[in-house]
Amino acid sequence: MYYCGIDVAKRKHAIALIDQHGQAVQRSFTMENTRAGFDQLLQALTALDGPVLIGLEATGHYGWALYDELTHHAYPVVGLHALQVHAFRKSGVRQVKSDRTDAVWIAEFLRFSQPEPAQPTTAVFLQLKDLSRFHYHLSEPIGDAKRKLLSVLDRVFPEYETLFSSVFLTTSRQLLAPAASAHELAEFDLQELTEQLHTARRGRFDRTKAAALHTLAQQSLGVRFLADAAQLQVRCLLAPIDLLEEQRHLVDDALAQLRDQIPPYITSVPGVGPTTGAALLAEIGDIHRFDAPEKLVAYAGIDATVYQTGQFEARQMHISKRGSPYLRHALWQAASRAIMHDAELRAYYDRKRQEGKAHGTALGAVCRKLLTRVYIVLKENRPYQIRTAR
Repeated sequence: MYYCGIDVAKRKHAIALIDQHGQAVQRSFTMENTRAGFDQLLQALTALDGPVLIGLEATGHYGWALYDELTHHAYPVVGLHALQVHAFRKSGVRQVKSDRTDAVWIAEFLRFSQPEPAQPTTAVFLQLKDLSRFHYHLSEPIGDAKRKLLSVLDRVFPEYETLFSSVFLTTSRQLLAPAASAHELAEFDLQELTEQLHTARRGRFDRTKAAALHTLAQQSLGVRFLADAAQLQVRCLLAPIDLLEEQRHLVDDALAQLRDQIPPYITSVPGVGPTTGAALLAEIGDIHRFDAPEKLVAYAGIDATVYQTGQFEARQMHISKRGSPYLRHALWQAASRAIMHDAELRAYYDRKRQEGKAHGTALGAVCRKLLTRVYIVLKENRPYQIRTAR
C-alpha cells in the first residue's frame, strides 16, 4: 500500500510518496499546476506496484482541477481539513514548515488514520456550490448598500420608514429617486405627489396616502442642510442595489435549474426554501459521507466546544465554528424562518429562552435540530413529515 500526500497551492503542488512502513518511495518533489505537471504526477503514480491512497488538503478551489483529474483516472482521493493536518503536524518534534514537509505530513496522516476515500463529487453539486456561494457574495453588498441608505434616511427623513412596510418597495424606490429628504418632499405639490404615487403603484395609492406623506415630510425632524448630499448618496446607492438584485435573480434561475436535477425533498423541511436548500445541498455534498447526524453537526461547526481538565469544567461553551461558514449561514437563515412556521421548533426555541438562553444561543440549538432533520431527509431520500408540537 502506498500513500500520496499533496500540498495544494495556486501555481505548484508539493508531492510526497511513502509506503505502508512510512519509507519514502522517492524524494518529495513539486509539480506545476499545468497539464505537464499532471502528467508528471500520473506517471509517478503509475510506476507504483500497488494501490495508492491520495490525500489533498482543502485549500479552496486550487485543488479542484487536480481532484477532477485524479478521480477521472479512478484514483481514491481523500479531502482533508486543514485543521486535521495542522493538529497531526504538532505531533512532530522538529518545527519545520515547508510545502514538501507538509506533503509528507499529509501522507503520514493517511497512513495512520486510514480515512475512507471520498465519493467522486458530481458536476451538479460542484456547480451548485459555486453558484450558491456566488449568490451569498452578491447578497452581502446588497445588504450593505441597504443599511447605508437607511442610515442616510435617518439623517434627512427619519420618519420615512413608517410610511411603507419596506423602504425598498418599488413605490418607495421610485419616490426616493427624485427626492430623498423630508425638505425636498415637503416642497412637492400635493397633486404632483399624488400622481407620482398613483403611477408607481398603478392606482393603489390615493390622495389620502399622498397627503399623509406630505404632512409627515413637513413635520419631519430631518436635517435640512444635508438634503443635497443625501440625494446624491441615495441615487448612488439605489443604482447598485437594482443592478445586483437583477443579477441575483439570474443566479436564482440557474440554481433552480440545478436543483431540478437533485431530489427536492430538502425543501420539505420547514424553514428551508429553494435558495437555502441549494446552499445546504451544495455545502453538505454527498450525505453518505456522514454515518451519523453528530458528524454532520460537527462538519457544520455548530457542535459545542468542551473544555475540562482535572476538577475544572467550563460552563460557558461556544460552538466550534470549524466547518463551512456558508453552511452555518444557510442554517441560521433556515432556523430563523423555521421558528416562525414550525410549531415544534418554535416551542423548542421558547423553552430555551425561558431557560435564560440568549436569542443567538437558542437559535443555534434550533440549527442543530434542523440539521438533524435535513440529515434524515437526505439519508432516507424522502420528504419531511411535519409533527405537531407536544
